[in-house]
This record gives sequence, C-alpha cells and structure tokens, in this order.
Amino acid sequence: MKKIIFSILLVIQVIPMIAQNSPVTFEDGGIGSLWTWTVFENDMQPPLEIVSNPNPTGLNLSNKVAKFTAMQNGMPWAGCETQHGSDIGTFTLNATNCVVKMMVYKPIISNVGIKYATASGASTGEILVPNTLINQWEELTFDFSNVVGLPATTNVDQLIIFPDFATRNTDHICYFDNIKFQTQGPPLPEPLTAAPDPTFSAQNVISMFSNPYTNVQVDTWQTPWSQGTLTDIQINGNDTKLYNNLNFVGIETTGSNILDVSGMSHLYFNAWTANMTSLKVKLVDFGADLAYAGGDDSEHELTFTPVLENWNTYDIPLSNFTTLNSNQHIAQLIFASTPIGEGVVYIDNVLFHTNEAGVITQEESPYTLYPNPSKDIFILKGNEKPNKLQLYDQFGRLLQSFTPQGIETTISISKMEDGIYYLTIETEKGFKERKSLIKN
Repeated sequence: MKKIIFSILLVIQVIPMIAQNSPVTFEDGGIGSLWTWTVFENDMQPPLEIVSNPNPTGLNLSNKVAKFTAMQNGMPWAGCETQHGSDIGTFTLNATNCVVKMMVYKPIISNVGIKYATASGASTGEILVPNTLINQWEELTFDFSNVVGLPATTNVDQLIIFPDFATRNTDHICYFDNIKFQTQGPPLPEPLTAAPDPTFSAQNVISMFSNPYTNVQVDTWQTPWSQGTLTDIQINGNDTKLYNNLNFVGIETTGSNILDVSGMSHLYFNAWTANMTSLKVKLVDFGADLAYAGGDDSEHELTFTPVLENWNTYDIPLSNFTTLNSNQHIAQLIFASTPIGEGVVYIDNVLFHTNEAGVITQEESPYTLYPNPSKDIFILKGNEKPNKLQLYDQFGRLLQSFTPQGIETTISISKMEDGIYYLTIETEKGFKERKSLIKN
C-alpha cells in the first residue's frame, strides 16, 4: 500500500537540518529500516537485522523491530551506529529533542546505552539506563538535557546504540524499536476517565472500535507508512487507542474488510489530547475496483480544533466529506496532528451510525423550539421532560451535553458564532429528535 502524504509534509522535506528523522520504527520502507547500520566491537560482527516483532503484544504492537546479537566474546560496549548525516539527519540537540525514548526487549537485565556524535568525531558521551524486565517490551528514557549547549551537541549527525553494555557468559539477542525524540519537561496530562459510551442502537451502527458494540475486522490501526506510535491501553477498564509522536496515522480496512457505509449517516469518535492544536480526519474510498490509485479513488479531509484535556465527541455527518465521491468502499481513515510529529491523542469509539429507528418526526414532536432564528437564547418546551439534550455544531462536534430539570429549558448561545447548530433531544423512553437552530 502506498502512503498518502499530507501536503504539509512536502514543505518539511525540503527544509534541511532542522530536526532528526523520527520516530525510528523500522517498519518496511519506514524510518530506520533502510539506514546503514554498522556494528562495532562485537567479535564476528553479526549485522543488525530488521526482523518481525518477537512479541507483538502489550506495549509494542509493531510489525518490525531491530535485532542485535551481542556476542559472548564481544566487548561490553559492542553496539551499532548509523551512517553520518544521511540516516538520522543533521541537527542541534536542544530542549525540544533532548529526551530519547526507546523500547527494548532483552533476555537479561543490563545497561542500555545511547550517545550522539558529529562528523568531526565529537561525542555527547553515552547515557546508560538498565532495562528492568526480561523478555518483555519496556520503554527506556535517556535524558540528554545536561549536555545541551555543549559543542558536541551542534551538527549532530549520528546515533549510536549499545543494546547490552555488559560482560557476557553467552550470546544475548536483544531487540529495540520505536526510538523517538521528545521535549524536555514534565509528562503531558493523561485522561483520568474513559470516553463516554455511545448509546446508538446496535442495528444502526458499524463499529470499528468500541466496547459497547461488536467491531468489524480492521486490517491495522497503524499502517507501515504512518508516522507515530500506537499503544493499546485501558482507561478504567475501557479499551483505548493511544497515539504518540503523531504526524499522521493510517487505519485500513481493505480487500474483504472494505467498508460499505452508504447506509450510515455519520462518522463518530471520541478524542482526548493535551497538546494538539488541530486534529485532521480523512476518509478515503478506493472506488469500485477496491484498489488504491485505481483511478476511481476519492477522499476528503476535515480539520477540527479539540478542546484540550477533555474528551471531544465528534459526530460528523458523512455529507460533510464533500469530495468523497462514494462511501461504499471506505478503505482508509487517517488522523493527523498539529504540532507535526509531536501529537499525543487518545482515540475511542470509532464507528459509523445512522439515524435511530424510532426517531421522532417533526409532525410527531412534543417539543417546540423558539425563537428560531435567535441571537441570544432558545427555549425548548414540551409536554414531557427530556432525558438528555446535546448541542452540536454544523461539523458534528459536541458543544454541550446537559440534563433538563423540567419541561422547559433555556439554551444560551450568546457566546457562539453565527451559524447552524443541531440539538439532539432524547426522551425518557429512548426516542430521539434532532432540531436545527440558527443563530444570526
């Protein structure tokens, strides 16, 4: 599958010497997999290998990882290094990239080391951190903040890794993966509660990922051409996707898994982030030939501004994807981040749905909404108290959710921009009605 590249990436690729190539994932055709890795001080010098993940569960679900065989007769500091310049790139070590995180999987507890070097031979010196688990993936952190500003941190163009910095009684096979470079500072906030469960009737849902429903088969939640890392986690027992260091991530349902959502009306998902100023969402339809770049593909991308440190509910009408020529062959869902390569986002309840069976029609409605249009307030009045009210903007973003206290509710929209809004009314009996509100 060829990767779909956001136009902003093309701008980045022509600006030299501003950042290292990352994250290093070793996926086929991805960063690290095609680099020139040279092994040193390791007896017979077995080459670094790019192999299948020996244990694709828990913390690391990647397909490919790096394998280093630390020989019994090799030096304790046996390791591997990238080619100067052309692999990791040329950059300055500073507060924005001085923290390195790397996943390791080892048969023994020993120090793991990382250091940087320049083309002139200057070096930061290695930082050693021991793994604490055996035959399990864990993520180690190497903090270079103490050397920022030294001469050896300018024009850095080589990464050097010591997977097993110790004397050995036998050969040790060590794996490492998902090397990423992060900003110095405290960790980002994390969600303390799980995303709210959607309440759509199961017969009106095609669920890709949501605990309340039976999910369809998805090829992958992180294509090889993605730029970011995926961790499957639980929040209060609720399954959640966590994407770190996100530029963009592709989620694919191809071949026999391709999705026909022509009977659905909305794309729905929850997202929580503490640092993303924008979240892009793209749908790609492969067309009747079910193949990428077959001449009948179509796609459309929408951009949202998430509320930080909150669960954002997106209930997006499929009609908003205006350049999507069909929705009978949905093969890709793509999320992208600003800031590029630094986004951290939690995703849950990814599904398509249609209007509920039993939705109240305007003729049957027991509720009146007035005045409409309005500049300041709307009043909803009926002959029974609604169970729940939810206010959405025209892009499907949930703005407010509240429980009315009586049969008459005042809704303030004075601080909102002019435009069209939608109010979903849910009754005690589970019936739903959707009303349009116009602010002008």
